[in-house]
Amino acid sequence: MDTKQTKLEGLTPREIVAELDKFIIGQGDAKRMVAIALRNRARRKKLPDSLRDEVSPKNILMIGPTGVGKTEIARRLSRLAGAPFLKVEASKYTEVGYVGRDVESMVRDLMEIGVKMVREERTAEVLARATEAANERILDFMLPHTRKMPPADRHQAQSFGGFPGFQLHPADEEEAHEEDAARPQMSEERYERTRGKLREGLLAGAYEDREIEFAAQQRSGGIQGNVIGIGMGNESEMMDRVQDMVERMMPQKPHEKRLPIRHARQILVDEEVDKLLDMDKVTVEALDRVQQSGIIFIDEIDKIAGRSAASSGGPDVSREGVQRDLLPIIEGCTVATKYGMVSTEHVLFIGSGAFHVSKPSDLIPELQGRFPIRVELKPLTKDDFERILREPQNALTKQYQALMETEEVAVSYTPDGVEQLADSAFRVNQQAENIGARRLHTVMEKVFEDVSFNAPDMKGQSVVIDRAYVNSRLEEIIKDEDLSKFIL
Repeated sequence: MDTKQTKLEGLTPREIVAELDKFIIGQGDAKRMVAIALRNRARRKKLPDSLRDEVSPKNILMIGPTGVGKTEIARRLSRLAGAPFLKVEASKYTEVGYVGRDVESMVRDLMEIGVKMVREERTAEVLARATEAANERILDFMLPHTRKMPPADRHQAQSFGGFPGFQLHPADEEEAHEEDAARPQMSEERYERTRGKLREGLLAGAYEDREIEFAAQQRSGGIQGNVIGIGMGNESEMMDRVQDMVERMMPQKPHEKRLPIRHARQILVDEEVDKLLDMDKVTVEALDRVQQSGIIFIDEIDKIAGRSAASSGGPDVSREGVQRDLLPIIEGCTVATKYGMVSTEHVLFIGSGAFHVSKPSDLIPELQGRFPIRVELKPLTKDDFERILREPQNALTKQYQALMETEEVAVSYTPDGVEQLADSAFRVNQQAENIGARRLHTVMEKVFEDVSFNAPDMKGQSVVIDRAYVNSRLEEIIKDEDLSKFIL
């Protein structure tokens, strides 16, 4: 088994919490539990084989009102993680046998993410060699040496006589024409000298806008992986696999393209990368990484709790039916994908929901038992709103400053201005629906409405956001509760 640690698992719980603190205010309990769960995965990898298989991840259920940071924790984890990470919405799935996506598709999606992740890492390792090989192929078209060219490129060079419309610099053009006339007798030394001059110009970017004609191969992988997944998943997924399989079985013909060198190079680099990569090894590594380090974040899990009003008899296929289908996935089962069979036994599942209408006990008992760790996220206070506006690396206040800077308008905030923004958002949440930190987006948009509209005509001016400025834009709306429900 690959014991290499992912980026996130290499961090201590304290370091993980510190990374999350840069972007998310408060919710220390949720951060601690997530950090502990991820650290336990790193600890598990160090156990003896006999004990490692017995230690299963402790799935987490995050409970809290909307806008307090549940989804943001998942979003930041996905950026921190060097492990395959998938965020899904529970309400988008239906019971197996009905129209819609079945829950096994989330495992297939996670495997796709794992393969893409490993492929990108391996591509970075061979990119320099692939780029060098692609440049050499471009040179072959610029100065054909048909005995050394691949058959497809040789045919292309002979058909088009090199590159129609391609021009050398004047200093090289005369020598190239002379050597073209004497090419049958051209010595290797003279050929390499001319090729060297072209190579220097190519690497210096002198020919990037010159168009070339070349034969591009269709990118493809092995057919075996696609056959494995046939018949799994919903109808559209199955049809995609059948179509993909048929395309791979048909003989591939090079496609003639005419593009500038800057665009042609990327296509040729991709072809060279395909030649250098061993996709079997990529798939094996991705499979191991998904099974041992994969994380699936199931958002809006409260939306599948309980029965819908429309359900008159029997379980709802998009509620209880989905819960029943989730049971084996979360407990640990094997799912067929086009890359092979994937075991979910050691995949970490993090559930999240506001549970406004339903409550965790409305989930079927078997599913409740699959989330042994529960964390309650607290509603945000006025002080939390202030910290959200001041402390994160990419706070909303900094975002609006940067946006206005593009129009050469300098925006600054006074301490009482930030306090008033936070107070306004907090008051509206109390008067209307409490949507948490998302209310700050609404408030900020209203405050900046005039500045954003007039910014192109305000170049060189400064705007100070203080308490008086915020009140002048929001106070009347906040006082009128009926109006604030529609505007804020």
